[in-house]
Amino acid sequence: MFTIAADSTNSIDAFYPDLNAQLAALLSGERDLICNAAQLSAFVMQTIPDLNWSGFYFVRGDELVLGPYVGKVACTRIPFGRGVCGHAAATQQTQCIDDVHAFDGHIACDAASASELVIPLVVDGKLVAVFDIDSPKVGRFSALDQQGLQGFIETFVEATDIRWSL
Repeated sequence: MFTIAADSTNSIDAFYPDLNAQLAALLSGERDLICNAAQLSAFVMQTIPDLNWSGFYFVRGDELVLGPYVGKVACTRIPFGRGVCGHAAATQQTQCIDDVHAFDGHIACDAASASELVIPLVVDGKLVAVFDIDSPKVGRFSALDQQGLQGFIETFVEATDIRWSL
């Protein structure tokens, strides 16, 4: 049994490094892509406050296909360039959107989502997935959140055999 503890008494500067160490321990010894993607999705929902969705979309051709996630039922396929996830895939750039309702072309899988952070996973120069995190709070994600969650993705990529996805 693995116990996860997000220590709210930590400073914001220590919050993400402490969680990233726990994530590395959680993923150690397991290299399977689906297993680790499910674990990361659950880990984020369990440790980061004010979220309503956390999960992966994997690249299949010129679209994203739903992978492991935690949250309400989601859109199953997203074309590159459409919505926040599709834009992150097309540009291979992290998207931190304070108000998704103001984002041109936003895809509302969950009407409660108000802000979104989408991090592309690029391995050996190739886009393999995006990691999507939604919140019901406008402006939920700060630069520190973005940096911390990008660190989670780096840990995930290092701990996971992603080659079969390429």
